[in-house]
Amino acid sequence: MRKLVVFLLLLAIKVASRVFYRHEVAWVGDVPPRPLRGLRLIALLNHTSLFELVYLGDAPLQLLWAIASRGVIPAAQKTVDRPLVGLLYRLVARQVVPISRERDHTWTGLLGAIRPDGLVVMAPEGRMMRESGLDVTGRQMSIRGGIADVLQALGSGGMLIAYSGGLHHVQVPGRWPRVFRTVRLRLERLDIAAYVRALGEGREPDVFKRAVKDDLQRRRDLYCS
Repeated sequence: MRKLVVFLLLLAIKVASRVFYRHEVAWVGDVPPRPLRGLRLIALLNHTSLFELVYLGDAPLQLLWAIASRGVIPAAQKTVDRPLVGLLYRLVARQVVPISRERDHTWTGLLGAIRPDGLVVMAPEGRMMRESGLDVTGRQMSIRGGIADVLQALGSGGMLIAYSGGLHHVQVPGRWPRVFRTVRLRLERLDIAAYVRALGEGREPDVFKRAVKDDLQRRRDLYCS
């Protein structure tokens, strides 16, 4: 029953997004023949707003069903604790795992929630960019190392990197959203096993984690503009 409720909610968001926003989507390199086949991880880079559900307007129905039936999404505890926004975010995947953003039992719980057929959807920066270009504490935005743990937990399958063009023109954190704007997204499909092998072959875990962070930050800076 839950997956049907989640699917219908995601579908409603998709329809509303197509009605109220213009969408521009491009691929990095050639378009894969079957981009959703064997997909295990979606990583959204350039996290600028909780309104990023608007990108569901670009998602095919097959992907909406995959998220509803086998999706695992880590969400900040303070987000899911909000009265209305929290209720919405608790229903955007088969399993939404509240995390504290620390390497504690909540992060271990997330890794333990990944099933053999699970599809993880996450924002590797772990926090939102404010209008200043910095996070809420005034620090530069950077990739956090948690995605390296997820990649190793998954081991194989496809990774879809979604490069957000930014949504401050649609919704600045803490302000009301604007409609009838254009939202832009670039997509890139990678093979998880090949990616882990290229960055982690023969390396210590901390070195691998740093390599992943540096690589994703390089890709973000290159493709999110």
